[in-house]
Amino acid sequence: MPIQTTMAPYGIMPVSTADTKPIWDGAKEGKLVVLKCSDCGFLNWPPQPWCGGCKNPDFNKEWVAVSGRGTIYCWYICHDTSITGYEEKVPYAVLLVELEEQKGLLVMSNLLNFEYGTLGEGIENGAAVEVVFDKASDDIFVPQFQLRR
Repeated sequence: MPIQTTMAPYGIMPVSTADTKPIWDGAKEGKLVVLKCSDCGFLNWPPQPWCGGCKNPDFNKEWVAVSGRGTIYCWYICHDTSITGYEEKVPYAVLLVELEEQKGLLVMSNLLNFEYGTLGEGIENGAAVEVVFDKASDDIFVPQFQLRR
């Protein structure tokens, strides 16, 4: 299977909202940012209205850049051609990456710049990965992952 270096062109474009704007602004600058609870220090992903650590619904929110380094927590190969906008891209790898900053801080993404088999041969849980930013448009850069160099 050829190496997937990008998911572009994106059949479905991510939409920046008031709640996610810091994510897309950070990605455009080459930074992976997550929501931090200033009260207890817990890193929350995806962004949510309450802190996953202290469970405070009124927690003090702060957007912080993280390293973008982690390990593959689990993965699967998507062969589903019914996902609108991605019909031509199958098969592709979908990962849950556990970021090194916090146990259980999981980000879902794709695996780029690595040749793997049709059934995922070569992809291993626990493999070290790093974030790369895939240009979807002039304003949207999508965090994706590749094996750490």
